[in-house]
Amino acid sequence: MSKTQFAQAVSKAGKMLWRVFPIIFGTILLVSLVNTALPKSFFLLIFQNNLLLDPIVGSLIGSILAGNPVTSYILGGEFLKQGISLIAVTAFMVAWVTVGIIQLPAESMILGKKFAFLRNFTAFILSIIVAIITVLILGVI
Repeated sequence: MSKTQFAQAVSKAGKMLWRVFPIIFGTILLVSLVNTALPKSFFLLIFQNNLLLDPIVGSLIGSILAGNPVTSYILGGEFLKQGISLIAVTAFMVAWVTVGIIQLPAESMILGKKFAFLRNFTAFILSIIVAIITVLILGVI
């Protein structure tokens, strides 16, 4: 790659980042607002220690809220302390970092609708499967 090609690539990438910055910034603000607005006690009402429904509910909530991995470990620990099942917490944590309903409009604009929906759907299903396998491997059930 020549210096000219490199400069053109950097220029295109910079322009693209500048164009999508408002969308990314708005998404981050929306995720932060939702995460701050919901108290942790809200989750105790939702999870009923049902081995079939808890991973689905955990994945749904994690998909809607979304966040970063470091925060998921803190939330996961707090949920476990409150008595929420490991399968629900695992599904929540995996979906929290892999699925993003709030970010979907920005992701579809940047990467394409078909790819964004397929990636999020696959990540949602896999978050449930990963939660079940994790709990089975640990022998907690």
